[in-house]
Amino acid sequence: MAAVAGTIAEFVGKALLAEGVEEIIVENGGDIFLRIDKGDTVVGLYAGPSSPLSERVVLKIRAGDTPAGICTSSGTIGHSISFGKADAVCVIAPSAALADAAATAVCNRIGRKADIPAALEWGGAIPGVRGIVVIFGDRLGAWGDVELTAP
Repeated sequence: MAAVAGTIAEFVGKALLAEGVEEIIVENGGDIFLRIDKGDTVVGLYAGPSSPLSERVVLKIRAGDTPAGICTSSGTIGHSISFGKADAVCVIAPSAALADAAATAVCNRIGRKADIPAALEWGGAIPGVRGIVVIFGDRLGAWGDVELTAP
């Protein structure tokens, strides 16, 4: 169940691509399926009102790296149940279903700021995961093929 929103975003996106749509962004509650042809696009991360980094962290996604899933899980905001305490864990992968499941699993491993490095290492070992960003209060951790840019 941890990957439902990402899976739905991916299925809708792939169905539209099969119908001839060339570029698409399907967003489903923080879980994105993205396919762009030219240039770059940016995705901002919302980490809730308690994090000073909320809406100040932006990912740059290159057209050549799509289709991709960019999915975020949180232990502090949203309606989904989480066993973690991170404000936002965002995972980038070729599949939105994989990104959603991995974001939830990594978030569940973070109960305090000191858990960030181990959670990033654990998540980075998941086959197919290309990048991870963790926001916990005023702390940010990143792993893999992640390009951060100014908002």
